Parts: sequence; C-alpha cells; structure tokens
Amino acid sequence: MHTQSVESPPRPPAERGNARWAAALALCSALLLALVAVRWYPLMTFDSDIAETTHRWAVDETGVTHTFRILTDWVWDPWTMRILAAAVALWLVWRRAARWTAVWLVATCALATLIQQTLKALVDRSRPVWPDPVDSAHYAAFPSGHAMTATVVCGLLLWLLHRHGAARALWRTAVAVAVVSVAGVGLTRVWLGVHWATDVVGGWLLGALVVVLAVAAHIRWRT
Repeated sequence: MHTQSVESPPRPPAERGNARWAAALALCSALLLALVAVRWYPLMTFDSDIAETTHRWAVDETGVTHTFRILTDWVWDPWTMRILAAAVALWLVWRRAARWTAVWLVATCALATLIQQTLKALVDRSRPVWPDPVDSAHYAAFPSGHAMTATVVCGLLLWLLHRHGAARALWRTAVAVAVVSVAGVGLTRVWLGVHWATDVVGGWLLGALVVVLAVAAHIRWRT
C-alpha cells in the first residue's frame, strides 16, 4: 500500500530561478559591501583611478557636465523616480483596481530607500573630495541612492509591464528607456565626482536584489 508523501511539492521553475538570482545578487552585494567597509586597498585604488580620470574629463568637458547635472538632478533624481512609481500605483488603483499591487509597489520603493539610508549610515563612506568640484551631494557615499532607486523603480515597472502583457513596441521602448536610465544615472554620478564607481555598482546590485525579492514575494502571494 502506497502512502502519500507529506513533503512540500517541488517549486515551479520560475520560483527556483528567482531564488538563484536572489542568492547570486545577495552574495555579490555582501562581498562588495564587506570590501568597501574594510577599505580593501586594491578596490580603493581602483575607485580612485576611475574618479581622477572622470573628474578631469568633467572639468574639461563643461557642456557634457552641465547636461549630466540636469539629467541627474531632474530626470533621474530619486524623487523623480519615486513620483513615477507613485503615479503608476495610482494608475493601478484607478484603471486596474489592483490595490494590493499598488501598495506592494509603493512599499517596495519605501523599503529600498530605508535599506539605502541604513547602509549609508552604517558604512559611512566619504564621497570624493576635489579642489575644483563640478557638483555636490549630501550624506555618505555607499551605496549610490540614485543608482539603487533607478534600478528598483525601473525593474519593478518593467516586471509590471511584462505581467500585464504590454505590446511588443511598448515593451521594447520601456526596456530601452530603463537600460539607458539605470546605466546613465550611474555614469553621471561618477562623472560629476560625487560617487565612487563601486558606490554605483553597489546601488545596482542592491536595487536588483530588492526587485527580485519583491517580485518573488508578489508571485508567492498571488499563488
């Protein structure tokens, strides 16, 4: 006589894929965080070399620098990204009656901001200092709030578009805009001399980790 197994059923492929991505991103984020926290010399030298090179370019190329300041302060500013997420949340409630998804979107963005500010306070990494700065910024350096917020917001919105079956043209346009925004905001922060390169990489990694975990939580709740 056969007895029924009391073990949990195997997880679907999508859930296993999310778990693998989350593990990889968590490992990379933790490793980079540890190296930055202990001020690992090779990494600090790498950051300094990139910062000095890009700062020379920023001082020489005033037109590019001015454009980058507009992009980073207005187009890709964290508050611009949060307002975009809030607008999408309102649309979800108004047009789709998806109140839980709207709350999930806003809560994830708020959680990402909390994580970012907590890590800044704990790591307390100084920003680059220049005798001839082209821009200024507040709070500690690691991780980059601009890079992390852009990654979280763009990642969540892309997943929502995919989930709701966006048309191919809209999907391709959204992916292109998201890639340019996430990569571009990281470039502007290093170019303007307000972040080290690893601050930006840390923001990207942590932002992607938040997106993967948030998507996994949403899928798990829905199923």
